[in-house]
Amino acid sequence: MFMTIGLTACSSGGGSQDAAGGRTALDVWLMRDSVSAAFQKEFETGFEKARPDIDVKIQIQEWEGIGEKVTAALASNDAPDVIEVGNTQVARYAQSGGLTDFTGKVAELGGESWLKGLAEPGAYDGRQYGIPFYAANRVVVYRKDLFEKAGVDADRITTRDRWIAATRTLDRGGTQGIYLPGQNWYVLAGFVWDEGGDLAVESGGGWKGTLDSPAALRAMAFYERLQALGKGPEDSDEARPPQAEVMAGGQVAQIIATPGNANAVVQHNPGLKGKLGYFPIPGKSAGTPGAVFTGGSDLVVPAVAAHQEEAFTFIEELTGDAWQKKLALAMSYVPNKTTLAGAVASDPGAAAMAVGAANGHATPNTPRWAAVEAKNPIKEYMTAVLTGRDARTEAAKASRAITSALDGAS
Repeated sequence: MFMTIGLTACSSGGGSQDAAGGRTALDVWLMRDSVSAAFQKEFETGFEKARPDIDVKIQIQEWEGIGEKVTAALASNDAPDVIEVGNTQVARYAQSGGLTDFTGKVAELGGESWLKGLAEPGAYDGRQYGIPFYAANRVVVYRKDLFEKAGVDADRITTRDRWIAATRTLDRGGTQGIYLPGQNWYVLAGFVWDEGGDLAVESGGGWKGTLDSPAALRAMAFYERLQALGKGPEDSDEARPPQAEVMAGGQVAQIIATPGNANAVVQHNPGLKGKLGYFPIPGKSAGTPGAVFTGGSDLVVPAVAAHQEEAFTFIEELTGDAWQKKLALAMSYVPNKTTLAGAVASDPGAAAMAVGAANGHATPNTPRWAAVEAKNPIKEYMTAVLTGRDARTEAAKASRAITSALDGAS
């Protein structure tokens, strides 16, 4: 989901069938760019050597339209055996009753050390359906040369207060301290979680938007302070214009992005090669990194899949420690367990992600959250506050819109 490495599908078709020589054909759907072709080949070879009775057949799926395709597969009699899904999509599929329940396998899979931002959205109604696959999250990508010129030491930016002070020092002499668009709501969500709040909470059998809570209001106030230390637009997000292009084209000291964005910055401005660094988004205290939205994927098994035992074996291997370490290094991902963070120590961007991932979160775990994102009143709220409207009034309005979307979505 986060990389741009192409893959070649090893097979087509989603149904289960017997392979030649009495082997079990295990049909697997993985998403475009989740793994490289080299890693895919290495894993298949290693897995089939250990389990010669299984013939792994991987079909690469496109993210566009995947929701409808997975929903149809779960309702059919010809579903694949294993499917990769976005971590926040699991509840949507589990609600239908179409997924295999792995609650009894959590301990066997090392679930006590799973990243919370992958494990929690992989559960629904108290049962575990999604098995954490890989994660990625936002960090601070910064210009080493601009920091050095301003006398700012990135290693000392360990709290929000120090971050604000450093950014204020950087925001002078034609340099933007930070480029932070006004509608980067994933960043705001992290600040909300830092303050002990959430975007919505479950209450009385339903869900209620909570952007008007004291915690969420404190988070928006901090976002406003940080955003003012640059020239980010109040009425657009990080994709309009692409913030990597903005950083490449001007004197921007920092952006908040996944480390892969640094590659895009250098592509647009080769002169910045070797001049970009990373550090975790700071938290309120030096001992705890800032909360982040954990993006990534879980692996699920359709309840109607023909080869349940083989599917579990595949998942157990791919999400096990040995292959997780290899995947993290190959793709600059965060492994699925907090105990494996050291596996990416040699990759500065991934190492910064791994620190933040320990305090990772996901959006409210309801199948109806997609209805909120469709219209996204959070973005409208942020722009309203940044353009001078009353935060409490606008937060209450946005909270009502979130509640309405969660109550009324199908």
